[in-house]
Amino acid sequence: MKLTGFYPVIGTAALRESRDFYTRLLGFETTFESDWYVSLRRPGDPGYELALLDHTHPTVPEGYRVPARGLLLNVEVADVDAEWDRLVTGEGLHPVLTLRDEDFGQRHFIVADPSSVLIDVITPIAPTAEFAEQYVTG
Repeated sequence: MKLTGFYPVIGTAALRESRDFYTRLLGFETTFESDWYVSLRRPGDPGYELALLDHTHPTVPEGYRVPARGLLLNVEVADVDAEWDRLVTGEGLHPVLTLRDEDFGQRHFIVADPSSVLIDVITPIAPTAEFAEQYVTG
């Protein structure tokens, strides 16, 4: 299979609020918007994409028209401490996981978007020896 694109589409009951969250706080720009679907793209190269969909829309098969649950989006950044200061201290987002170092090689914190999708803001760090040997190289 040759992929020409790949991006998550989040089924949400908070379409406008989620759009505002991703554009205002995470730097996405709207590339398409209707009353049931919003397509977003981060400017730059690569241009990361994300879409938001009203979970009740008929394009979602019957029996699956529920808001996203249990979804965790990883956002890797150059300076997680600066993002903590900006998003939590400056913007007042409530962290569901406070800023911390993990033995498996991440310094990170987690906030939730208006749909309760978790956003894990991460800067990779050196893992402990125990975890370092579990990484696949090549």
